[in-house]
Amino acid sequence: MTDAAPPVVAVRGLTKSFDGRKVVDDVALTVAEGEIAGFLGPNGSGKTTCIRMICGLLTPDAGEGEVLGLDVRRDQRDIRRQVGYMTQRFSLYEDLTIEENLAFVAGLYGLPRQSVADTLGDLGLTSRKRQLAASLSGGWKQRLALAACIMHKPRLLLLDEPTSGLDPKARRQFWDEIHARAAEGMTVLVSTHYMDEAERCH
Repeated sequence: MTDAAPPVVAVRGLTKSFDGRKVVDDVALTVAEGEIAGFLGPNGSGKTTCIRMICGLLTPDAGEGEVLGLDVRRDQRDIRRQVGYMTQRFSLYEDLTIEENLAFVAGLYGLPRQSVADTLGDLGLTSRKRQLAASLSGGWKQRLALAACIMHKPRLLLLDEPTSGLDPKARRQFWDEIHARAAEGMTVLVSTHYMDEAERCH
C-alpha cells in the first residue's frame, strides 16, 4: 500500500430511509487499498444498509462517492462485478455439494472450470467437496461462503458480520483467512459488533 494510491472506498453523506425511517444518516467512509477496515456497531445500527450501498445493491437517497474508482450511483453494475460480498446469512444452496455450489458461482462469473478446483484447494475444501452444504458446521459454511465470494478474485471484499454465531476456534480460523487475503493485496471491509474482532482490523 502506498500513500499515492487512491482509496478503494471513498463515500460521503450516505443516507438511506425505509418507509419513512432513516436507517443510515450522513455516513462518510474511506478504506485504503490493501487495508482491513472494521465497521463497528450494534445490531440494527445500519451497517448492512451501508455495505449494500457501497457494493451497488442499494441506491443512496443522498450522498456520493466512489468504489474502486466507480460512482456509487451511476456504476452500480460494474461495482457488483468487481467486489465480493458475503452476507450475514448463508446464501448458497444447501441441497448442493461444496463443489456444485462453487461450480454454479463460477458459471455466473464466466470463470473456467479450473477455478473451482483452485478455490477448493486454496480454502482447504478439497477433501469435503462432495459434502452437501446443509451438512456443514457453521465454520465450514462460512469457509464455503468466503470461497464463493473470492473465486472471481475481487479487489474489494465486503463481509457483513461474517463470524456471527461461530465458535471461537472457527472465528479465529476465519480471521486467519481474511488476513491471508489482505496479505495478497485484497482490500477488506468487515462489519462486526464484536470489539475483539474490530481490534484485528488495521
